[in-house]
Amino acid sequence: MLDLARLRALHAVSVHGSVAGAAAALGYTPSAVSQQIAKLERETRTTLLERRGRGVALTEEARHLADTAQELLAIVERAETTLEERRGQPSGLLRVAAFASAARGLLPGVLADLAHRHPALDVRLTEVDPHLSVDLVARGVTDLAVAHDWDIAPLPAPEGVEQALIGDDLCDLVVPAGHPFTTRGAVRRADLGGQRWVCQPPGRVCHDWLMRTLRTAGLEPDIAHVAEENHTIVALVAAGLGVAVVPRLGTGTLPPGAVAVPLEPGPVRRLYALWRTGAARRPAITETVRTLQDHWPPRRDVPTGPAPQGRHAPTRPAAAERHR
Repeated sequence: MLDLARLRALHAVSVHGSVAGAAAALGYTPSAVSQQIAKLERETRTTLLERRGRGVALTEEARHLADTAQELLAIVERAETTLEERRGQPSGLLRVAAFASAARGLLPGVLADLAHRHPALDVRLTEVDPHLSVDLVARGVTDLAVAHDWDIAPLPAPEGVEQALIGDDLCDLVVPAGHPFTTRGAVRRADLGGQRWVCQPPGRVCHDWLMRTLRTAGLEPDIAHVAEENHTIVALVAAGLGVAVVPRLGTGTLPPGAVAVPLEPGPVRRLYALWRTGAARRPAITETVRTLQDHWPPRRDVPTGPAPQGRHAPTRPAAAERHR
């Protein structure tokens, strides 16, 4: 009899491409995942992982077994969904993946609320790149993901994955204190030429949006500094090293030396919750989605700077109002 936990570990390695990645997704240590795979190899009398440089690769037998594991995990998920649905209360393990600023600016309040109201529900959060989260949901590695898109990069929802809008995250142009833009009520995109920029690395949606937006306006961006985290980007701006477009979520109050000025038209990214269609009836999923919507926009400070004219906080999605 094959052990389901060991099959889950192998499936996670096949999805993430490494033992470390699988461990991070499952909430285990890498050594624990390696032990699970080693036990599975002894049970099946088959070599499942081969060393490739500093990493590992699945053997042909392991890939077939991982595909079977995905089918078995889907069956288990359906059984768990049926049981939870019959109980009528959110319960059991719920694995949630979220991108960095959502994990920092939205999820803490949501998870605390769920823990208070539903003690039988065990929610586990993993911070992941938004480009990866949809695939993790589709493959069954995580139960629910919080992801985002921009107008230039709509969020893909493959077959078997459903999504619901959480809300719109407004973005600000953040400039050093004393910058000429701080005297304006709003800055047009056509006026952004000649600036030194601080932004995320190439391949990130924020970076791609900036490059495409400026080039569409006939401007070639001068990328002076590249950083992963919005807090690092804001710190570089506050030091007078450039300007940046920063989403409000997860940024909070700006430090001294940094001022937020609205762009016209203002950039917006949309946040979504995604889950597998097979788990759509699960109370843990429906309640978590409702709680995400109810907590939007997060209760936090708006970045400091000139008061934007005619700009308001995003309204709560209609779906959330129906649940009130």
